[in-house]
Amino acid sequence: MKTNVLLIMVVFLAASSTFAQRGVRIGYVDMEYILENVEEYREANEQLENRVQRWKLEIEEKQAVIDQMKKDLMAEKVLLTNELIAERTEEIQILEKEMLEYQQNRFGPNGDLVLQKQRLIQPIQDQVFNEVQAIGANKKYDFIFDKSADVVMLYSEKRHDISELVLRGIARTRRVSKPNKADEKARLAAFEAEAEEEEEELTDALRERLEKAQEADSLRRQTADEKRAEQLKLREERKKAYEERRKKLLEEREAKRKEKEEERVKQTEQKKDTVNQN
Repeated sequence: MKTNVLLIMVVFLAASSTFAQRGVRIGYVDMEYILENVEEYREANEQLENRVQRWKLEIEEKQAVIDQMKKDLMAEKVLLTNELIAERTEEIQILEKEMLEYQQNRFGPNGDLVLQKQRLIQPIQDQVFNEVQAIGANKKYDFIFDKSADVVMLYSEKRHDISELVLRGIARTRRVSKPNKADEKARLAAFEAEAEEEEEELTDALRERLEKAQEADSLRRQTADEKRAEQLKLREERKKAYEERRKKLLEEREAKRKEKEEERVKQTEQKKDTVNQN
């Protein structure tokens, strides 16, 4: 910022001596304001925003799958071997890496969002540049700045704003070239189709990888369920066998008790008989 301010000061100091006699004529344009008032840019930008929302939704869905896989792994660890745990952990790490790469491809410094925004803005910027050159020459401006660019404008009078002149010039150029709605719709459709094609190329491999991971995860869940069912069955069988052994043991104990009781009664009767005989 300091460099930009110094640059402006140097330019004005250098120009002050040259234009001291007639004064310096300065203007500026607000590129953001111009873009907001160009219909083609607004429509294409809305399409891009819709695409951005789809990208965000895809990332959220991928994150949800990864989070679920982590929860499933934590819940099933006790049923898995160390080898299976390592395999599933590696699978999760691979999906996380691919999701981050996808996020970077979409929203990174060199991602689709930045590139497609540049593609949208470039034709308008070219028109603005041409109009600024024409206005500068016709109106005899010495300097014309872009208010939304890196050159910082600490203060500016509205009367120096030539954005409306630029917009009228662009509109005039469009009327001369006679663009029609069909052409504009075709251009927007081409932009959409090209972007969708690029999106498909970037996501096909990742989508296939994600589908395979989901299939593998589903298979692992099925295997885990089968193992759990097998363990429950084995537990029930062991419980049943224990109950049968316990029942048999109780029956044996009861039989021995009855046998002892009968023996005791028999001995008591024998003693009585002996006493009666004496």
